[in-house]
Amino acid sequence: MLKAILFDMDGVIVDTEPLHKKAYFLMFKYYNIDVSERLFESYTGQSTINVCKQLCTAFSLEIPAETLMAKKREYFKDLFFNDPSLKLIDGVLELIKNYYQNGLTLVLASSASMLTINNVFTRFELDQYFKAKISGADLKASKPHPEIFEKAAELAGFLRSECLVIEDSTNGIKAAHAASIYCIGYNSYHSKNQDYSLANHVVDDFTSIYFDKISTILD
Repeated sequence: MLKAILFDMDGVIVDTEPLHKKAYFLMFKYYNIDVSERLFESYTGQSTINVCKQLCTAFSLEIPAETLMAKKREYFKDLFFNDPSLKLIDGVLELIKNYYQNGLTLVLASSASMLTINNVFTRFELDQYFKAKISGADLKASKPHPEIFEKAAELAGFLRSECLVIEDSTNGIKAAHAASIYCIGYNSYHSKNQDYSLANHVVDDFTSIYFDKISTILD
């Protein structure tokens, strides 16, 4: 029986991906790193520090990954509070309320920093619906490693077989698959060129996965 929903954040709950992309490319420009769109898309769903470590390796940079991360976060913080385009994904608040009102336990499992997670949850008043939040930035391994969803299930207090993940990125879907948790791939307008082949089910409209339509999905 389905008892818990493990939500990704970027591209599923809130549309911060464009802000992250702007922040990354401002950082790339600042340090004169020539990152292609294709390479950037391959990093979707990973923590900032993990992306920066990969950049250091790929471009043989002498700049510490932590320095790159700090500059990217500096740009993102400014965009977060000043870019008017930041908004919740269409229909997700109704989905969250639908699950909450039907007694499901909600846990946030995002690669974003806890600071960013808390800023988003405060801005959009989401804490009231979620039992717990976990940041991949605080873990040893980043998506596509399954650690974040394994720990999210523990925080929910249920078996992984009683949980469901909602993800929009290749790396997030791989992480859910590796954790052996049923995964719904959200084919987001904002997440380009992602691979949904490992998702158990793919949707592009949240109304299709309301409680009454998925409550028996794990039976």
